[in-house]
Amino acid sequence: MKLEKNKFSAALATNTTQYGFWLSLPDNSIAEMAAATGFDWLLIDHEHGLFELRDIATHLQAMAPYGVAPIVRPASDDPVLLKKMLDIGVQSLLIPMVDTAEQAAAIVSAVRYPPGGTRGLGTSMARAAKWNMVPGYVQVANDELCLIVQVETATAMENLDAILAVEGVDGAFIGPSDLSASMGHIGDAGHPEVVAAISSGLESICAAGKHAGLLCLDPDLVQTYVAGGANFVGVGVDTLVLTQGMRAIKDRFKKSNGSAATVPHAGY
Repeated sequence: MKLEKNKFSAALATNTTQYGFWLSLPDNSIAEMAAATGFDWLLIDHEHGLFELRDIATHLQAMAPYGVAPIVRPASDDPVLLKKMLDIGVQSLLIPMVDTAEQAAAIVSAVRYPPGGTRGLGTSMARAAKWNMVPGYVQVANDELCLIVQVETATAMENLDAILAVEGVDGAFIGPSDLSASMGHIGDAGHPEVVAAISSGLESICAAGKHAGLLCLDPDLVQTYVAGGANFVGVGVDTLVLTQGMRAIKDRFKKSNGSAATVPHAGY
């Protein structure tokens, strides 16, 4: 039995833009539906979503039969949390709120086995190692990791070049919402100053030879950022798709004054 190749790393190596979708709801039926739609990657958001470790594992299992690449954003860079996520089979991590090169270096160490890092060994209990059925797992696991750090504050942007220079950091993901708040434009990720900062950041990431990504729900801005070097972009969120879809149906059948519109019986 061989270690599964990292689908996200393999896709990024094709030098084509990879479009993804954000998952924040822990029902694995949603993960399976999203996986079946044909997105390049799906991000499981442990930071802001309703996930526990078991939920992440079932999401990974639901996605496994499909070609989609899973990414997980943990709630923090706690080495114990990262170790447990790696053990359940996470190969691509997006670490939030990375502000300094020192923090990035500590994360690199936490996710790698010795001698390149400090990740603890527990392969007999690890789904990632197929419970010790992957021969030589500890020798090859580091090769299939993809570590993306999230830069989402003014401090992180100031330190971006130093963060990108850390060996073992594969890319950087700019967080427009938190960055806008840090820059004094909370709630306005499309503010010209924020857009300019993001564009400058993407240029720096590309110049460093690293992968550049972000989450953007404005189609016009998506095209701007892709043209500026972003090669993996989140373009949707499960909760927003559901609420916007439900509101659209409601608006179609319910008058604005709150009274229900008369609709024909649906027959079921």
